[in-house]
Amino acid sequence: MHEQITSTHEAAFLNLNKAAEYLGISPNTLYVWRHRRQGPPSFRMGRRVMYRISALDEWVIAQEQADSRSNTALNPLIQKPMKRAVRTP
Repeated sequence: MHEQITSTHEAAFLNLNKAAEYLGISPNTLYVWRHRRQGPPSFRMGRRVMYRISALDEWVIAQEQADSRSNTALNPLIQKPMKRAVRTP
């Protein structure tokens, strides 16, 4: 029973190094993002910084949706140009 709880716990959370590996970035980048309050949400579990795998996945999806190369609705090339405002003297 204890082994099942441990494996579930390990599958749900990643420490900073494993989260960085999961995202394919350096641990230092993730550390800097955390201290700048950027990047994926994290929390402390005792003295360890932890990341939920589900939160990492949601964060990656949000990054994709915020990028005009992944989200065609944000592509500036498909939007009509804005008309210039007419200045009155």
